Parts: sequence; structure tokens; C-alpha cells
Amino acid sequence: MTGMRRLAIAALSIGFLVLFYFTVHAAYKLFASDLPVPGLALAAEAEAEADAHAYRLVVITQELDTPFWLQVKKGALSAAAERGVSLEMWGTYSSDRNEFLKQIEIAIASKVDGIIVQGLNTPEFTYLTKIKAAGSGIPILAVANDVPMNDSLRRTYVGSDHLEAGRMIARQLVKDMEGTGKVVLMVSDRQEDYQRSRLKGIVEVLRAYPQVKTEIVASGDEKDAAVSATDELLNTQPDAKAFIAVAANHANVIIQEIEKRSQVEPYFIYSFDDSPDSMALLKQGKIDALIAQSPEQMGELSVKLMVQWLDGKVVPLNPDGYFTNIRVLRAGEAE
Repeated sequence: MTGMRRLAIAALSIGFLVLFYFTVHAAYKLFASDLPVPGLALAAEAEAEADAHAYRLVVITQELDTPFWLQVKKGALSAAAERGVSLEMWGTYSSDRNEFLKQIEIAIASKVDGIIVQGLNTPEFTYLTKIKAAGSGIPILAVANDVPMNDSLRRTYVGSDHLEAGRMIARQLVKDMEGTGKVVLMVSDRQEDYQRSRLKGIVEVLRAYPQVKTEIVASGDEKDAAVSATDELLNTQPDAKAFIAVAANHANVIIQEIEKRSQVEPYFIYSFDDSPDSMALLKQGKIDALIAQSPEQMGELSVKLMVQWLDGKVVPLNPDGYFTNIRVLRAGEAE
């Protein structure tokens, strides 16, 4: 009996010791997990710092599928990858202004770090950028199409100097026309800031040449309206010698309507668009000259400046904007 009791006591003692060991071991592991491990803590800190700089940016446009904006996208994505920031390209495929404005509103609600957007001169755009985005502390940068800073509170603008572009095309026109003749300036009914700047630059140059008569014609925003306006001016302005498509999408319409009546060759026709369609017309000699822009450079520079502003490296950004390269491309120079 005594031997059995001793055996039971020994077994209980061993069980207690085993249980004690595992309890202490588990407690040690739990405690040790809270201790800093050399190297591991530094790696975690570096990872957290990298995440803090991984800004989320969005580029929003009304013309998502055009060659121009595909080039902007290419430049923006390249600059974003180089700087380790997240960038998405949003927009519409049919110049749907309501959908475009909705995209801006979604970006603001998503609390992105910065919005790079094609400027639009409407009260709705002003409200979203000046009130909602600014109220949420989200910086706005205008690209390609500018908007007045007071109306939008945009930090800066990246794109062509449209005032200078207007001057450049007007100088080319004067040279081609030898300083005399009537020129029709085709504009949209609802002019954006870039159209007003182009028109101002053209008129500024032509004012110095009294033998060059100018006629400004509002040709609508839709193709049908532009066709009707062009047809009417060809009837009422038979002495017109040249056309400048201030709204670049009207160049094709002008040429098509002229070709229904006569040859394009006697007319001087100018545009501000170096899209594949316009370049084809330039090679054919139907467009005499156009302004070639630098959309890829716009994308790169806009992302670079946005990141610099978010990092606090360039504060404030130049309110007058950062102009990308433009040049006059003549029919004989088209590749």
C-alpha cells in the first residue's frame, strides 16, 4: 500500500513539473514576441515609411480614349512608377460632362492624395474643386486645359502655353497669306479657357496686319452644329481665304464641307491638334500647319510636381503654370 502511494505521488509530481514547464515556455514566447529584434524592427520601420510615401493619385479626363490622352497616361504612369506612387487614369469615352464631374466627386470621396484633372469651365467643376476638394485637403492640378486659379483653387497648371500657341499659328498664317486676305476663326459656342487663350493670341498678332480681315464664327460643340455653321459661312463669306480651327475638332468638318463644293488647295487651313487624323490631313496638304503639343511630357511633369508638392519640396507651385513644349508643324515637314 505504501509503495502504491509513493508511486502515485511521484506520477503527480512529474505531471506538475511538465505542466509548469510548458506554462513557463508559453509565457516566455509571449513576452519575447514583444521585444524588439535587431534588424527586424528597422525593416518594419522602413516598410512603414515607404507606405507613408506611397501616394494615391488619379488623373481624370473627358477624352480617355484619344491618342492625346493615351500619351498623357503613358507619361503619368512612367513618372508614378519611377517615384513609387499609385496612379489611376479615370474619365469618360464620350466627353460626357456629367460622368466626368461624377468621377471627380468619387475621387474626392475616396480621399485620394492628389487629383490631376483636365480643366473645365463650369460652375459644377468650380464647386467640386474649390469647395469639396479644397475642403477635404486634396490638391488639384490642372493638366492640358487650364482653369482660372481663383475659380478652382488649383495648385498649378501643366500643359501648352495656349496664348503663345495662338500667336505662333497666326504668325504662320500671315507668312503664308503674305499679309493679306480674310481669315475665319472657328470657335465653340462654349469656349474653354484654352480656346480663349488661343483666340487672344491669334487676334493679338493679326491686329498688326490691317490687310488681314478676321471673322470669328461660333460653330457649336457637336458635329452637326459645326457642319451647319461651316456650310453657312461658306455661303456668306465666299471671300474667306483661310480658316483656323480654334476648337481643333472642327478642322475635319471644315475640310469636309469645303470638299463638297470645291478643292481644298486654294484655302489655308490651320489647327491645334496633332492627332493621327489631323496628321494624315497635314501629310495630304489639306491642313497647312498645326500646333504639335507634348502630351507625354504633360503626364510626366504633372505627376512629378504633384509628388514634390505632397513631399513639401516645392511649396507653393508656380500659380502661372509649367508650360510644355509646342511647335508649328507645317505640311511639308510632316513625317
